[in-house]
Amino acid sequence: MSGMSRRELFRKAAKDTAAAGLLAAGAREMGAVPMSIPIGSQTYPHRKRIQDGDFAGLCKDMADIGVRNLELCSTAYAEFAVLADGKQTRKILEDHGLQCPSGHFEMAELRNRHEEAIAWARDLGMTQMGTASLGAPSGHGAAGFEGMEGDHITVDVVKRAAEAYNRIGEVAAKAGIQQFLHNEAFEQSQVDGRLTYQVLLELLDPKLVKMQFQMSSMRVVGDPVMYFRKYPGHWVSLHLQGVNLDPPAQPAGPGRGRGGRGPGLAVGKDKVDWAKILTAAKAAGVKNYFVEQSWDLTVESVAYLKTLQV
Repeated sequence: MSGMSRRELFRKAAKDTAAAGLLAAGAREMGAVPMSIPIGSQTYPHRKRIQDGDFAGLCKDMADIGVRNLELCSTAYAEFAVLADGKQTRKILEDHGLQCPSGHFEMAELRNRHEEAIAWARDLGMTQMGTASLGAPSGHGAAGFEGMEGDHITVDVVKRAAEAYNRIGEVAAKAGIQQFLHNEAFEQSQVDGRLTYQVLLELLDPKLVKMQFQMSSMRVVGDPVMYFRKYPGHWVSLHLQGVNLDPPAQPAGPGRGRGGRGPGLAVGKDKVDWAKILTAAKAAGVKNYFVEQSWDLTVESVAYLKTLQV
């Protein structure tokens, strides 16, 4: 006891009890979220607040509703230029109990300024970095490869794009970062009667490039559970949106924007079997998921995710 007084003993016991309570609460909170992975949010829908200098306020609001992971966009996105100091941005995140494991980057910077992008990602503590699309500009500033300008994509064009992105993934891997590919209009187009997305899954090396499944695209690309079971080990993260499964959706050509998006719905306010999808995603190796919606829908979606037992 080292001569510890009775008062000191009581004080130590109280501290130990409080610490145990905090650990138990943390375990309960972690167990209450899907896949035992902290709830995440992509910040692109909230970019105006960041551009206006309210990143700290956004972090506080995210933490208050139960978000623990943020996915940022790089400073090549004009609204995110204020976050150019990666170490300072990381401090703001950590001051609010948040982390940034993942980020979106423009294709142009991955092709021309990849090392610089990696340095910024590492300052923030990212372990995953990706791009919205390999295709032509689709609202995210993507710089497509030659031959992607029209609606008639060839297999050779897709092969060249996949080879180039595998090389980008190899550079990221040497820096300890997992490169990933999201899916937008180009990936949802058709090539020789097949969905370009499926062709890319066969061409991209899953050791170098993993995929981030966009839930709102399932009306175009198909059942995510099928993908997770058919291509295990190809996935690293998800973007979550409520999905309107009723209206028909047509495959999107490379210049037609984000095919498959229906009216805004919160996760859980739709007909999607989220427990089944997230169970399959976990088995396929998914490490993160990020709600990508307006603020009001984010609040609703996060509240629903807390109720899922997956």
